[in-house]
Amino acid sequence: MGKGGSLSEGVVKKILLSYSYVAIWIFLSFTVIVYNKYILDKKMYNWPFPISLTMIHMSFCSTLAFLLIKVFKVVEPVSMSREVFLSSVVPIGALYSLSLWLSNSAYIYLSVSFIQMLKALMPVAVYSIGVLFKKEGFKTDTMVNMLSISFGVAIAAYGEARFDTWGVMLQLGAVAFEATRLVMIQILLTSKGITLNPITSLYYVAPCCFVFLLVPWIFVELPVLRETSSFHFDFFVFGTNSLCAFALNLAVFLLVGKTSALTMNVAGVVKDWLLIAFSWSVIKDTVTPINLFGYGLAFLGVAYYNHSKLQALKAKEAQKKSAQADEEAGRLLEEREGEGIGKKSESQG
Repeated sequence: MGKGGSLSEGVVKKILLSYSYVAIWIFLSFTVIVYNKYILDKKMYNWPFPISLTMIHMSFCSTLAFLLIKVFKVVEPVSMSREVFLSSVVPIGALYSLSLWLSNSAYIYLSVSFIQMLKALMPVAVYSIGVLFKKEGFKTDTMVNMLSISFGVAIAAYGEARFDTWGVMLQLGAVAFEATRLVMIQILLTSKGITLNPITSLYYVAPCCFVFLLVPWIFVELPVLRETSSFHFDFFVFGTNSLCAFALNLAVFLLVGKTSALTMNVAGVVKDWLLIAFSWSVIKDTVTPINLFGYGLAFLGVAYYNHSKLQALKAKEAQKKSAQADEEAGRLLEEREGEGIGKKSESQG
């Protein structure tokens, strides 16, 4: 009885911890998105400099990642040659910098709710680029599902009250660069046996992002910032914003490490609906019935895609276990046969 009670207690504790990690990740992801919108939107804090904001994030995250790895030794560093760094990490850093720049720029032109709806295209982009680079096999049923997600997002866009073509182009560009980055991680890092957690990833990638963003910043935003002599750097606003961005990376580390990537995908869906509700009720963004209908269709497509991926992972795991069991059985049979031959030779002797 006591043993059974302690077992159920352990299971309950594990479930509560998992839900805690999910809640922390949703809260931080939600906070970073709304905080970025607040800083960049001309009707709110009115600091429309997405490259500068991204560079502040990258310099802050680089410094903290360096302290955690090199000074406090909280996370073990990954051994990486200069060649691997230049050929693998630098291209990923370039793609990440473009993705962050464009996604932050979109907050100036689009509502938070509509941006979340456009982000539903991420599985479509990842699958399409995966097929292009031969990391994913082309399947007709998967492509039909991808088209249904795209159709849903197109309906949501049609129903958008504050549609801005430039803003949509920026967000779609951000999705394309982020999807390419995710596929490139598989090609350039995972295939070489290099795995980076969010902290080591920031340690290597964030400085690259900062350097890549420095070039457009000098030509695009620096001249405007020089003219804006009335601006004073608000350490509280930008410090807390950067801290939230870094904490979000830690939360990703906890969520994926303690649960699974699929849990994060499901949590992401919950976060998107919460952001749409918040955008409508608090920020007073217009969310039309056509918006919701279109996003609902896209949501069902994404949910089916995640379910299919889970089933494929389960089948692969079952196949792996079956192969291991067969191998073990074969090894035991060989051992027994060996023992039998040994005993036979002894009796003959």
